[in-house]
Amino acid sequence: MHKTSSIWIHNTGPVGCLPFMALSYNGTLDQNGCVAYQNNVVEEFNQHLKERVNRVRNNLSMAAFTYVDAYSAKLSLISDAKNQGFVDPLNYCCGSFMPTFVRCGMSVQVNGTTIHGDACGDPQDRISWDGIHFTDAPNSWVASRILNGSMSDPPVPISNACP
Repeated sequence: MHKTSSIWIHNTGPVGCLPFMALSYNGTLDQNGCVAYQNNVVEEFNQHLKERVNRVRNNLSMAAFTYVDAYSAKLSLISDAKNQGFVDPLNYCCGSFMPTFVRCGMSVQVNGTTIHGDACGDPQDRISWDGIHFTDAPNSWVASRILNGSMSDPPVPISNACP
């Protein structure tokens, strides 16, 4: 039977590992410095998403559905950041969190002192650009694992996924 469509569906990444979330949380963090309860919610969402993809896959056999596990790829990188050549995953490149949050490229006055949200000089060493988004280097790291099929169900490289 010939497939008529190829559809990739990726899950949600570990939101609790975003520096913005972890640094603004006052509770206990997990071994990776992440907000565990937020990641638990994401994991449950991703489980339901995968179940839904499997049901749709069974009902629409003319289409090829690929479930991409971006969560595991990103968490794997965050868990092994230093061995992969990155600094502490909570250390982001652009903006400031202490003593107050300053968005990337912005400035604020705190007690008569201007605090700048400047960019770092070494974004290639950082996982997060601004506390929310990845920099190019970790995006490439994650993409290579997604494109080779190792983070996909079924595990098919992108080069073989589309006719």
